[in-house]
Amino acid sequence: MIFSSQVMQTWSLVALCVLLGAVTRWGVSFNSYSGAAKPPMFGDYEAQRHWQEVTYNLPLQQWYFNTTDNDLNYWGLDYPPLTAYHSLLCAYVAKRINPEWVELHTSRGHESPAHKLFMRASVLVADLLIYLPAVVLYCLCLTDGSPRKKVSILLCTLLYPGLILIDYGHFQYNGVSLGLALWAMWALGLGWDALGSMAFCLALSYKQMELYHALPFFCYLLGKCFKQGILGQGFFLLVRIGVTVLLTLALCWLPFLSDPSQASQVLRRIFPVARGLFEDKVANAWCSLNILIKIRSILSSDSQFYLSLACTVLAVLPSSVRLLTKPTFWQFKLALVNSSLAFFLFSYQVHEKSILLASLPACLLLSDLPLIAIWFLQISTFSMLPLLLKDGLLVPYAATSLAFLYFSMYLLSPLKHCTEEELRMGAYRRILFFLPKLDLGCAVRWKFYLSILAMAALSIASVAVSPPPHLPDLFPVLISTFAFVHFLGMFVYFNIVQFTEPPSKKSQKKIN
Repeated sequence: MIFSSQVMQTWSLVALCVLLGAVTRWGVSFNSYSGAAKPPMFGDYEAQRHWQEVTYNLPLQQWYFNTTDNDLNYWGLDYPPLTAYHSLLCAYVAKRINPEWVELHTSRGHESPAHKLFMRASVLVADLLIYLPAVVLYCLCLTDGSPRKKVSILLCTLLYPGLILIDYGHFQYNGVSLGLALWAMWALGLGWDALGSMAFCLALSYKQMELYHALPFFCYLLGKCFKQGILGQGFFLLVRIGVTVLLTLALCWLPFLSDPSQASQVLRRIFPVARGLFEDKVANAWCSLNILIKIRSILSSDSQFYLSLACTVLAVLPSSVRLLTKPTFWQFKLALVNSSLAFFLFSYQVHEKSILLASLPACLLLSDLPLIAIWFLQISTFSMLPLLLKDGLLVPYAATSLAFLYFSMYLLSPLKHCTEEELRMGAYRRILFFLPKLDLGCAVRWKFYLSILAMAALSIASVAVSPPPHLPDLFPVLISTFAFVHFLGMFVYFNIVQFTEPPSKKSQKKIN
């Protein structure tokens, strides 16, 4: 009876967390969105609506091609097929509610309170079906500690402001691809490798940016096959995973595989090399370097592409090799952070929103490295501030950021768990041997305080202070550079942790 009572109490708290997460998301959805009342291109909200218009009214063979009815210069479809199928499904629902919402040509730029309600609800439904259940199951099944700790991490993950502000403010469906990726991580954590492979292929077929996570999945599964014996049980595991991957991708891409020109056009659309090295003020290496060296003026587009490719491979290689030779779930979680950060910092054509791909695996470290994970999640939200201000999302940005900071600091008590040992900073102690009296845990704590204060100051200044006329982008540049320094430092930190610290017993999952 006592056990049953504890289980009921835990699930009651889980339901309360999910309800709070859903209410927070819906509360943010009442605010403005990308491109609201800004013709002629509007923004991502119109892009998602337009894809519904295109997929509903045009034959599948025209979805990715430039035609008289499908102007690719006006928010042409540039995501993989699963996104297109999702748009088509939403379009069928929209057509039944109000045909004007998806009418070919005449619906362009459509904005109305009823349509906004429909679009916002479509994001929430997708989250309720995919993202929120994945978070619940991961936190309950693969997070160590007491039921209270699991519920605390669940709430903090659900309240992560970056994802909420982009999906329910700016407007996108990132919860679908990230949710599918999390389902894959959950399955691998339980030893269900084929199911995990299928879920990740679905995530990759929804958004090509899931390539940020692809190398850790590949290296973890291949390393597991090698460890089990590539000429024995590991061989059969490799075959099972390979067949699952091929079948899943074939089913997702089947309508486009009959004609090679269709498949090649889809690939050209989802990998638009011609767009350039970076856009806007993104907190990665190239945008920060651009302050000192105008790299886009010095190098050709091809040279920029190959340079970013080389840097990305070099950055992600050490973590991937480490995971391949030591395929534990702890190493897998760290490799996910390191790989996604390497891609964000150094790859080609990165958007501000791409930091969400590094934020998801960072959420998985809230149990093991709470202070660093909270710090990373806070700075990742802050790095998107210029975009959020452009969309009129200052109030929800401030409210969700403060709420996340309060709940995470109160529930996880990270400042009580920041000794050198708990922060896994043994390697830093050896590097800084000439400072034997320096308390690294205390230094990290003070850096965290100063970082939070600096984020608050820059947030206020961005709204209250007018930049000099000759420096109109002063605050976006300061924000992106400030965030880049943090991301680079954390990238180094997570790599050092992955290489020098053995996984603790509570973090490591046995290979099944």
